[in-house]
Amino acid sequence: MAVSWYQVVVDAHDLPSLARFWCQVLDWRVLFEAEDEIVIGAGPSALPGICFVPVGERKTAKNRLHIDLTPDDRDAEVDRLLALGARRADVGQGEDVTWVVLADPEGNEFCVLRPKKTLLD
Repeated sequence: MAVSWYQVVVDAHDLPSLARFWCQVLDWRVLFEAEDEIVIGAGPSALPGICFVPVGERKTAKNRLHIDLTPDDRDAEVDRLLALGARRADVGQGEDVTWVVLADPEGNEFCVLRPKKTLLD
């Protein structure tokens, strides 16, 4: 039996706003939009995607799952993401780590890593 990673589902308070943020972060586009679901991705056949679904409450605790981004230039990317609406986040990472923890506009943490070319870098 074969299986593929299809999408990550993110609970969101403001679906359109959060979807737009992540489209700008990843240079993706909205592929499907309804009142109860927005799907974004690089293209209709490029897996995985991200699906935003509505919740009434706001995020209150640290994520148990998060996205890691690996740009060509970590510091320049952090500056770009902050300009898009991300904010720095402290999840206890300390000061001597090689990544930067940010949060999206709804508080979902994600990391910006140093440049990497493989999963083993």
